[in-house]
Amino acid sequence: WEGEKVSPSPLLIVAPLTLLSNWRHELAKFAPSLKVYVHQGGGRHAASGFKRAVQAADVTLTSYNLLVRDYTDFSEIEWNALVLDEAQAIKNPDTQVARAVRALTPPKRIAMTGTPVENSVADLWSLEEFLNPGFLGERKSFAERFAKPIAADEHSAAGKRLRHALEPFVLRRLKSD
Repeated sequence: WEGEKVSPSPLLIVAPLTLLSNWRHELAKFAPSLKVYVHQGGGRHAASGFKRAVQAADVTLTSYNLLVRDYTDFSEIEWNALVLDEAQAIKNPDTQVARAVRALTPPKRIAMTGTPVENSVADLWSLEEFLNPGFLGERKSFAERFAKPIAADEHSAAGKRLRHALEPFVLRRLKSD
């Protein structure tokens, strides 16, 4: 970690373990001036060593499992932004992973997923609760207002209202793109 950091506030990217090396290579290729700390493996930093490693870096990469396992260390950092790759990992809001990412409070949040929105309307609540807490209301009211009517008729007025509400926040690419 020679030289100075590019950004005063750290960015956290959480991805499946299998994608961490891809992220590291892509960052080295497209943003070589960024200092990257990869938090993985048995030699990863903990406690004050973790804080020093994160503070010396612009970007911290970790896996969903390690975010949960080392949550105390992650929760003590004021992250500038949090990016979730393969964000379908938080589609079930009751999992430890979903609760952990929602408990972090960075001002900027991005969720990337290759899983089509059509898989389950209920999954949207968990993703949106991470991205914009409270935007879709409480989980139970979301189910009554949107999930159940859409499950009964995907072309319902509820579906149109939900698409309209989410449209400004979703960048979607079709397979034909």
